[in-house]
Amino acid sequence: MMVSITGTPGTGKTAVSSVLRAKGYNVLAQNDTIEKYILEKDEERDAIVIDEDLWADEFPAVDGIIEGHITHILPSERVIVLRCRPDVLEDRLRKRGYSAAKVKENVLAEALDTILIETVECHGDEDILELDTTSAAVEDTAAMIDEFIKGLRPAHFGDTDWSEFLGYDL
Repeated sequence: MMVSITGTPGTGKTAVSSVLRAKGYNVLAQNDTIEKYILEKDEERDAIVIDEDLWADEFPAVDGIIEGHITHILPSERVIVLRCRPDVLEDRLRKRGYSAAKVKENVLAEALDTILIETVECHGDEDILELDTTSAAVEDTAAMIDEFIKGLRPAHFGDTDWSEFLGYDL
């Protein structure tokens, strides 16, 4: 079964995936699979631009987890969307050394539910689990994902509302 762990940068995808890897899951990082699909480097946004459609079309089915902020476009059987309160996300991204513009772009994307909306558009309303990682321990989040993958936790999303942060001044 192919499982995607997605979310805005800074929500905990890599940390949670490391715990799941230690539990025995096969885990691939999105960034290890996109090199041949890079179209350009967007200097203004400090981001790479890839041919997402071609990447998704050519992505080989894997038995395991693929983690990254665009993995929700893959034809996965289950998708986990990690979320983080925008003010906490801002702090995490600043600590990573992200530019002010990149922090603002990602915090706004989180407040607008961008990745959750894209996930629902790609997968319908089944087999999606949304988890708030704002104050959750990485091990607890990994345990909930493990339960979801094994069918012991039902799909659930739509309770996270960061709209109060839409006017948030960075």
